[in-house]
Amino acid sequence: MFLTSDPKTAPTALLHSLKHYKVLHERNVILTIETANRPRVPAAERVFIEPAGQTFSRVRLRFGFMETPNVPRALALARKLGWHFDIMSTSFFVSRRSLRPAAHSGMPRWQDRLFIRLTRIANDATDYFHIPTGRVVEVGTQVTI
Repeated sequence: MFLTSDPKTAPTALLHSLKHYKVLHERNVILTIETANRPRVPAAERVFIEPAGQTFSRVRLRFGFMETPNVPRALALARKLGWHFDIMSTSFFVSRRSLRPAAHSGMPRWQDRLFIRLTRIANDATDYFHIPTGRVVEVGTQVTI
């Protein structure tokens, strides 16, 4: 499963995985997690699955803004919809961006450093979404700001 915030573009982790390993997995899932404009989302509206080719599927999970997103629990609902997978044999590919200050960013240097420090102490996506840490593969990129 490749996590992405935009299901219409290829996830960065997928592109880097393909560049480094030069293979695609037998089954690939583009996983998007959305926050709805309401406090809670009923279970019947939480999981949407659509095929995107022979080896690709798109899975969209929706949570209300008052709910704590729990990906494994939501994916258990997908099993009830007939989607077959085993979470303990599933790998979750996540992009990790490492920010670096540019020589001439247009902002004062202290603002660049403050922003970079704040992003470093931000919650990990895998912790926030309750994804099992032993199932996560992080693919990193460096971004200059």
